[in-house]
Amino acid sequence: MLPSGALNLRELEELAREKLSPMAYAYYASGALEEVTLRENVAAWARLPLHYRVLVDVSERDLSTTVLGAPVSMPILVAPTAFHKLACEAGELATARAAAAEGTVMCLSSLSNTRVEDVCAATAGPAAGRPPVWFQLYVYRDRAATAALVARAEAAGAGAIVLTVDAPVLGRRERDVRNEFHLPDGLRVENMSAVSDLGDVSLRSSASSLAAYFAEKLDPSLSWKDVAWLRSVTRLPVAVKGIVRPDDARRAVDHGAAAVIVSNHGGRQLDGSPATATVLGPIADAVRGRIEVLVDGGVRRGADVLRALSLGARAVLIGRPILWGLATGGEDGARAVLSTFRFELDQAMTLAGCPSVVDATRDLVG
Repeated sequence: MLPSGALNLRELEELAREKLSPMAYAYYASGALEEVTLRENVAAWARLPLHYRVLVDVSERDLSTTVLGAPVSMPILVAPTAFHKLACEAGELATARAAAAEGTVMCLSSLSNTRVEDVCAATAGPAAGRPPVWFQLYVYRDRAATAALVARAEAAGAGAIVLTVDAPVLGRRERDVRNEFHLPDGLRVENMSAVSDLGDVSLRSSASSLAAYFAEKLDPSLSWKDVAWLRSVTRLPVAVKGIVRPDDARRAVDHGAAAVIVSNHGGRQLDGSPATATVLGPIADAVRGRIEVLVDGGVRRGADVLRALSLGARAVLIGRPILWGLATGGEDGARAVLSTFRFELDQAMTLAGCPSVVDATRDLVG
């Protein structure tokens, strides 16, 4: 059951809004400019009808799969989102423990309030028979500092590096500008704290300090050759996150990526970019099974997960709903969100005539 008696994620978000500071809620909930893509991400899934099968034996269902070789209990992962301590005191530790308890992967943001070493240690990962933590990476102008951060993640036990490629600059999020977003006293970007070349990481200023941080520290010259560079500094598989075009997905294959994540950054970068539900199918067709395809953006129901699987996704990643769970119930709240997705996916598979995730084929969505 979701925290505070919420019946669905829409209700849970309203409860979270009451718990969070106005600045924190706006940071989590906002999108770029007019927030067209933010809204369309959710709406586009609902427009895909499910052509369910009948008279199929669904007395037993199997939701399990693998992602980048790691077994997971369901094709629902935790997306990288920043600053979990704005939602609850335990922050990313609560999220990691919730994901581990539900048998799935958490992708830790570079912009977390908790060190990657502590998050990986909190789950023990494969050593405890649990899926690994993945580490999301922004590439900094200082490549030595970036390589050092990757090495830290690998040494900590991360299972993959998720390279975000859709943020050469930070999209303009007007709610954050209005609120002069900054981290409260005592919170820092902890994964940067040991990398002195990246300077102050407290993000405290009288303006939207996150935008200033991106403009100063991140490398806008990032190109496809840097995927090869990243692969040269780590033994971990590299997933490229932020793909919305089939030709870019093919380039990711050509440059050695292990996976692509179809994503528009939750509608927080280029407003007007396509909803991920509308481009997932063509991207899956373009890679032709040569690498894994994952997707995030607007997934709010178990039926959305089924739609994504039918369009060719290996798994989906869930972002904002996890934050609403943290805000209303901490670790238990985040776990309840994942459990709710599990229940809804199981029900959708049952009603659609899909005993297992491999039965979610393209004909389900027409």
